[in-house]
Amino acid sequence: MRFNAKDLALLAKRPSGCFDKEGKLKICRVVGDEKLIEPRERWCRLKGNLLFLMKNKSSEASEVVILERCWVVEFKSKTDVSIILKFQSGEPDLYIEAASKPDCEAWAVALGEANSEGLRNKIQQLRRLIMEIKEERASEEARQFLPSSQVDSLGEPQFTSIQRIANEPKLEFSLACKGLVAATRDRKLNTFIQVSVVHPAEHILTRYSSTEIVEGTRDPLFLTGVTFPPEYPIYEETKIKLTVYDVKDKSQDTVLTSVLPDHKEPRADVGRSFLGCATFRVGDLVKSKEQQLTLTLRTSDGGKTVGTIEVNLVKMGEFEDGEMDHITTDAQDQKFLCFLPLKSCSCGFLSATCAHNTENLERMTDRRAKEECALVRECTAPEGLSGKDNLPSLNAVLKNPICKLYRFPTSDNKWMRIREQMAETTLSFHVPKELINLHIKEDMRRNQELKDLGELAPHWDNMRKSVIAHCDQMLSMYQDTLAELGKHTGSSFKSSCSKGEKTLEFIPINLHLQRMHVHSPRLKDALYDVITVGAPAAHFQGFKNGGLRKLLSKFEAERRNTGYQCIYYSPENTAKAKEVLSNINHLQPLISSHADLLLNSASQHSPDSLKNSLKMLSEKTELFVHAFKDQLVRSALLALYTARPGCVLKKPAVPRSSAEESDDLKHQNHPSQIKRQDSIPHHSEYDEEEWDRVWANVGKSLNCVIAMVDRLLEKDNSSKTKEGESDPSAADCKVLHAGGDWYEQLYPLVITLKDCMGEVVTRAKQSMAFVLLQELACGLPQCLMLTLRRDIVFSQALAGLVCGFIIKLHTSLHDQGFLQQLHTVGLLVQYEGLLSTYSEEAGMLEDMAVGISDLQKVMFKVIEAKSEDFLPIITGRREHYVIEVQLPAKMFELLPQEIKEGKLLRMYPVLFNVGINEQQTLAERFGDTTLQENINQENLELLKEYYNLFTEKMPPDCLPHFQEQNDLKGLLENLHQNIQAKRRKNVEIMWLAATICRKLNGVRFTCCKSAKDRTSMSVTLEQCSILRDEHQLHKDFFIRALDCMRSRQTQGALNESDDPETGCLTDNKPTSRHFYPVALLLVSSHLLVVWLILSLALLLAKYQ
Repeated sequence: MRFNAKDLALLAKRPSGCFDKEGKLKICRVVGDEKLIEPRERWCRLKGNLLFLMKNKSSEASEVVILERCWVVEFKSKTDVSIILKFQSGEPDLYIEAASKPDCEAWAVALGEANSEGLRNKIQQLRRLIMEIKEERASEEARQFLPSSQVDSLGEPQFTSIQRIANEPKLEFSLACKGLVAATRDRKLNTFIQVSVVHPAEHILTRYSSTEIVEGTRDPLFLTGVTFPPEYPIYEETKIKLTVYDVKDKSQDTVLTSVLPDHKEPRADVGRSFLGCATFRVGDLVKSKEQQLTLTLRTSDGGKTVGTIEVNLVKMGEFEDGEMDHITTDAQDQKFLCFLPLKSCSCGFLSATCAHNTENLERMTDRRAKEECALVRECTAPEGLSGKDNLPSLNAVLKNPICKLYRFPTSDNKWMRIREQMAETTLSFHVPKELINLHIKEDMRRNQELKDLGELAPHWDNMRKSVIAHCDQMLSMYQDTLAELGKHTGSSFKSSCSKGEKTLEFIPINLHLQRMHVHSPRLKDALYDVITVGAPAAHFQGFKNGGLRKLLSKFEAERRNTGYQCIYYSPENTAKAKEVLSNINHLQPLISSHADLLLNSASQHSPDSLKNSLKMLSEKTELFVHAFKDQLVRSALLALYTARPGCVLKKPAVPRSSAEESDDLKHQNHPSQIKRQDSIPHHSEYDEEEWDRVWANVGKSLNCVIAMVDRLLEKDNSSKTKEGESDPSAADCKVLHAGGDWYEQLYPLVITLKDCMGEVVTRAKQSMAFVLLQELACGLPQCLMLTLRRDIVFSQALAGLVCGFIIKLHTSLHDQGFLQQLHTVGLLVQYEGLLSTYSEEAGMLEDMAVGISDLQKVMFKVIEAKSEDFLPIITGRREHYVIEVQLPAKMFELLPQEIKEGKLLRMYPVLFNVGINEQQTLAERFGDTTLQENINQENLELLKEYYNLFTEKMPPDCLPHFQEQNDLKGLLENLHQNIQAKRRKNVEIMWLAATICRKLNGVRFTCCKSAKDRTSMSVTLEQCSILRDEHQLHKDFFIRALDCMRSRQTQGALNESDDPETGCLTDNKPTSRHFYPVALLLVSSHLLVVWLILSLALLLAKYQ
């Protein structure tokens, strides 16, 4: 980062009142626990995030410390007056010593709040204070609308609940106006309705939602309805206020209406005018015979009538036919105003309003007992399984639903109703915390294995100490992150403005379920799910050097050229070493337990139990022996021996390249007698074939156990046949006596088996740990940083995958074809990426590609829940994870036998990316799109592989019945042609990939940088295309339906903020991003030329 030295010097010499804090401190740099120099007294001045260090108050600043990406460590002892300022960049710590304890504490607070994170916390506190003040004012304004309620004996009001069906919204209604009166006779009205709710318990008037704007008519029929989710606190005594506005200036965003009090008419300069309002009780609508109310719209003073408004109660299972002719006739006159142009949308659909609406909803429901909300409606549930049966398991995953209701005309003059639903997921934090916990345990085992390597030569011992020190540092970082996540409270998702926070870097951005429930008059109900999430990427670490795809390739190339310092092992061999260690840790305790069961069966003299125990012991031991049938173990043992101090080889070690690593080592002469040693010899000649003998001893010991069991069972059978003989011979008595005590005869053989197995485990663990030592030593500290980055990206990707799998399993629980496909073939998971290949987004795309590819090592397993905790359980290690999904007993019984028996379910993730923004235009014209092309081509091959596997193992009637002209093979060929064509912004790739995914019963994901702008545009376009292609949406209403779903006006009150996550005001936003500060660019003529070129390029991209 570059700074203007003169400006900084002038800033440091400003008067004392201009600084946040100043005073004398003793300062020095610290590395570890050692001070580089003795602390020297300096006059320190703090301004914003800049700390100026001066020799005295009148001298010039000798050093400037930027207080970003740093934290303060304050010592808690009463006598200590010093603090440490630590930096994430790795530069030496700053030791600060004050004159007194109060002064030390004051400096600690000031320095802790000086960075951008501290400023962000202050802004959040001010926002909360503003919201509390607004709520107090709104409660005073709402008193005139308060209903009279009954009071019980304790003085608490009693309200009447609305009867509803389980899993369904409490209340839904549609709106239409007639005979609206304009201010001037010749003016055509552009109207929308603001919906507000008066809560009888809190006496608060809350703006709930709005309709779309209908232009050019005095009888508007609104396609956007109003829906209240199951947990919303609404009763028959609740009053709803409907306010009609006329939009005068179509360029003004009407969300500014929420700034004004609800009962006051807005100023004319905000772009719209107040027409009238009406209020009704929910009980009047619910109990009305025709389930319809006709209300009179009046002005704010209540004197003048300006029209009527019709409120129709909506039930998804019923249809309305009467108004179809009306809307079709007026289709040419009624126009729809979309607030969000395709290129400048800031928050298109429901996910954009989640943060704001969820916080409002939580504030309203915290004061009542919450009802659990089921977010999945099973359209064809079988008898005996009610909708309530899947409530607990699904509510453990999803929460805080936001619903919107629409009604659109079909091509046969009927109405279809669409319920759009968006929900957060608790898995956003649960999965990363479980994953980090596994990483901590795995890293602790690895560090212990490195310490257990024993004595090493000085070179290797120093290397081991360095590796362990770095690993301990990374382990501490994981532990700190897990502790911070454990303290997290609030919303269950990470907003886009928090994507750069270190404590939340493992959490996915804006992970939500976007669901569309379609109820058509002539077709079955249908559910369409899309998981929306920000691209899995390490935003905090940045993308200056690219993403994982480039960094891993570069690191592997550098590691091959490490020279003599360490031994190079290929990534395949490193992965094999981790697998061997995992098998050892898994199989050794199982074999020991089965051996104990065998002895227990022998002591009980139970032949059947003895046979079963022997069978399990044999199976596990064979797996154990098979795990070491690899040349890597033998070569690693030799390499470890050479690393011992004073080692002597019978034959000199032959230098070997990495390509020859898997070749067999030359065997040397060895004594015929087997010697068992407690550890690898240090100062004697190393016998390379000794490992084969030690490894073979396990199998020989097992054979001895099997032979003894067979002999005992045979003698037992023969003794039973001779029970009828009255005179057994003396020899027979001796045999029976010798074979009588099975335990005594089996015990020494089992002990020998355990001893042999323990010797193999010791040697194998040490050799594989030595391989891992080479991997870490060859790339410190890059290796650990890449592991951290990969863990971060994988954590974000895995949280989305687990959410998608659970939702898909719940919605398809009654589809036997899908369940058969799930355990026979696996599940297709298709990611739609909308990132550009320009600047930082290219690094994000590289991270995302690696993270999604790593999902191939994830397997799922469905188990029956044994408690009320239905959250998934994660087990495994970095190279292999198993996600155990818990289902209630009634749901678990619906699964096929293969899944109930614990069969592991495979995942097939594929990623197709097409950049669609202005930055992609720059990449296509002046940059490089090879990354996107390679990713699409690689994943096309994976998709073809899954299709071939599907066609081989599954019957054709398992495919969903979509009304498509082309079959799957044709769609795949079309997708292949579009990828090969390499056209600019070829969005046909996205549509074809999504169609193939839905045909193959897959799970759909849509991702962009923050899962807001581009994601919203993509999801809404996909939803309307499905309505048109599958549910006969009227062709003249496609654009209107699309604009209706995209309109921010329909998403409810957003207060004065455009973005509910960041709270940025629209008034101060520039109209175009390419108007840079000209004063800064005029410093140099070269910079001015660069500015002109960039501005021209962005203008061309915008108006392309």
